[in-house]
Amino acid sequence: MDFPEELKYTEEHEWVLVENDVVTVGITNFAQDQLGDIVFVELPEVGDMLEVGKTFGVVESVKAVSDVYAPVAGEVVAINEALPDEPEALNNSPYDKGWLIKIKLADPAVLDGLMNVTAYKEFVEKD
Repeated sequence: MDFPEELKYTEEHEWVLVENDVVTVGITNFAQDQLGDIVFVELPEVGDMLEVGKTFGVVESVKAVSDVYAPVAGEVVAINEALPDEPEALNNSPYDKGWLIKIKLADPAVLDGLMNVTAYKEFVEKD
């Protein structure tokens, strides 16, 4: 299973790519594998303010409907406009074409609470 080393991870199986004060958020390869074929994605609006740990969207697969949680607080500055028409991008390319949103980071200190790749691998292995 693929876990890019440059990313940070959450216990809810979101990944975070930090680029200055903007973070890109998606679901991990592990998450999409557990969900199965993804058929629908609901995302917030650009300009929405998110709180750490609060739901910001929904991913629906043939198996289940899952909430997606904000790993950081801040303002949504971009959403992946292609996902409503191509939700399968989450299955086919979770770390590239399957990103969900970009958030302007409110507090960089929250990043310290996220897992690195080693910790995330250990976390999913015990699931």
